[in-house]
Amino acid sequence: MKIIETKLIGAKLIESAVFGDQRGFFMESYNAQRFAEHGLTHAFVQDNHALSVEAGVLRGLHYQLSPNAQTKLVRVTAGAVYDVIVDLRRGSPTYGQWEDFTLSAENKLQLLVPKGFAHGYCTLEPNTEFLYKVDDYYAPEQDRGIAWNDPALAIDWPIVQPILSGKDEKHPTLAQAEHNFIFEG
Repeated sequence: MKIIETKLIGAKLIESAVFGDQRGFFMESYNAQRFAEHGLTHAFVQDNHALSVEAGVLRGLHYQLSPNAQTKLVRVTAGAVYDVIVDLRRGSPTYGQWEDFTLSAENKLQLLVPKGFAHGYCTLEPNTEFLYKVDDYYAPEQDRGIAWNDPALAIDWPIVQPILSGKDEKHPTLAQAEHNFIFEG
């Protein structure tokens, strides 16, 4: 397993060992002991699986307020996504900055999204399947989001007219959004 630091402190790109032959491949996508050897000791409590049947589906930018903030371990098992995280931790040297990643069934990369980050993705291929683990349960009363097209963030999405949920159409800008995360160095 290879852990790759990102420009946003705390977020990590994870490259698992993949063993392939003429039959296909095998990869260990999660092993608590191996993750702990790299300092990743999150206790995941829930797995989520989303299918987007069309390219251009944009989900996000989502997060949960503390005390129900979630660390996410995300990956794609079919298709591909343009994945974006935004640092929402006040006092962080990268507060309000975003970083993008291409996650796909082909590259098998995983992204660890720490508590205090907004997260979203846009599907690049039809029938994309997105899986993620979280370390706290979904708490609807703590569910929040930021507008995917916030001009202050100026995220370089690969689409102009995304397919959005009604909820995602209504998120406020970062400047207007409620968030209660503090950077802890």
